[in-house]
Amino acid sequence: MSAAVCQATTAIGGQSAARIGRSRRAVAPLRAQARANKQRRVLVVYALTGGRAAVAASGDKVNVLVIGSGGREHSLCWRLKQSPTCGELYCTPGNAGIIVEDGVQVVDVKDSDHAAVVKFCKDNNVGLVVVGPEAPLVDGIADALIAADIPCFGPTKDAARLEGSKGFLKDLLRKYNIPTAKYERFTDPEAAKAYIQKEGAPIVVKTDGLAAGKGVIVAMDVQTALDAVDDMMVNSAFGSAGAEIVVEDFLDGEEASFFAVVGGGKAIPLVGAQDHKRVGEGDTGLNTGGMGAYSPAPVLTPALEARVMKDIIQPTVDGMAAEGCPFTGVIFAGLMIEGDDVKLLEHNVRFGDPECQCVMTRMRSDLVDLLLKAAKGELDKVGELEWSDEMAINVVVAAEGYPGSYAKGEVIEGLDAANAMDGVKVFHAGTAMKDGKVTSAGGRVLGVTATGKNITEAAKKSYAAVDAIQWPGGFVRRDIGYRAIAREK
Repeated sequence: MSAAVCQATTAIGGQSAARIGRSRRAVAPLRAQARANKQRRVLVVYALTGGRAAVAASGDKVNVLVIGSGGREHSLCWRLKQSPTCGELYCTPGNAGIIVEDGVQVVDVKDSDHAAVVKFCKDNNVGLVVVGPEAPLVDGIADALIAADIPCFGPTKDAARLEGSKGFLKDLLRKYNIPTAKYERFTDPEAAKAYIQKEGAPIVVKTDGLAAGKGVIVAMDVQTALDAVDDMMVNSAFGSAGAEIVVEDFLDGEEASFFAVVGGGKAIPLVGAQDHKRVGEGDTGLNTGGMGAYSPAPVLTPALEARVMKDIIQPTVDGMAAEGCPFTGVIFAGLMIEGDDVKLLEHNVRFGDPECQCVMTRMRSDLVDLLLKAAKGELDKVGELEWSDEMAINVVVAAEGYPGSYAKGEVIEGLDAANAMDGVKVFHAGTAMKDGKVTSAGGRVLGVTATGKNITEAAKKSYAAVDAIQWPGGFVRRDIGYRAIAREK
């Protein structure tokens, strides 16, 4: 198929993006010159206050470190750099798209080495760390940064259990009367099977721990559910994540994603989106990390968003504080909507991927300022956020075989042609740079993001860009946004 992309050279929201077709060698001298020019124009003074590196002078610009390597982190870097309060912007480990993103410096610091991350931040006067993926948060990287008095946008290890343990989450929801599906927790596979046979199907089986978005089986028959128990608990298909499982009622309706920034006990709503988790068109096949998304989600009406904030987000924030693990970061609520009824499927403690790409494309507010105030517990100082009225859509280009086994190291071409299209920005997820060429390095490889006055226009732009890409080993779902498109007809 023709499919693969890079960064758009066209402007989205009035911002120009660098071309990924350039090699790293080509961009390095340009970056060095830009940094030299900036140093001649700007005097930056660093003052130490209580051990925290505070960036003064030149409009109070803040040096930022982004941790992660996916499409989510690429879009965060892209938007953060557009913030007027962003100083130097670093990312580790990055990817082939982030490497050549204007104004981003990719550095080699392992997020598992908390001491090394802290040292890097101190050595480079980093005033804000933005942790993209859930795994480093569950591993406690925020705790190390907070202990070093370095502002971190992301929850502590205890608070990250909101995503790191589905059992912890469900117990919290039950205790604080937050609407969700009936459930039970199991450490014994035979007890889980007995419960499934008693309850019948459809039914949902989830690993308690992290499983890269794949540890959820929606079983439409009892045998599939029983097989899922064996895979998770007996065969260890998801490693230690499946040592405990959650079995819950199947909720019917339309899924949507909602995001809120949290800090100091206060939650500020962002916007909604709709993801497409199943690998096949028509929402068929295995669950994935997400095959595409769009924002806003028409199913999330203003009235429903207000209810989500009142009945789900704020009670979660208050409940976490009451449990002794106050939350800082973003809460990504996975919702099931049926008519006027909304229930919580799950909470995540990071921006969704690919939803984040759509949200960042639509954001017009200063992202650095927002996330820093959340990290410092100062969200009461944040005014109303600004958003584009346009629709944004993200189509994921994945490696053939995903979410199962797939090849890596395949060359992706046709990027310049895709990037030259109006209103298109391609975010990299699983990519690498080899000999000046972009190669595949993961299951979800690219996210072709486009904007338009409506979802139909945005989707047309995105798929045109997808078709300009030459990567025989890639595939896409051709129906991303189908619910919203149907509503426009």
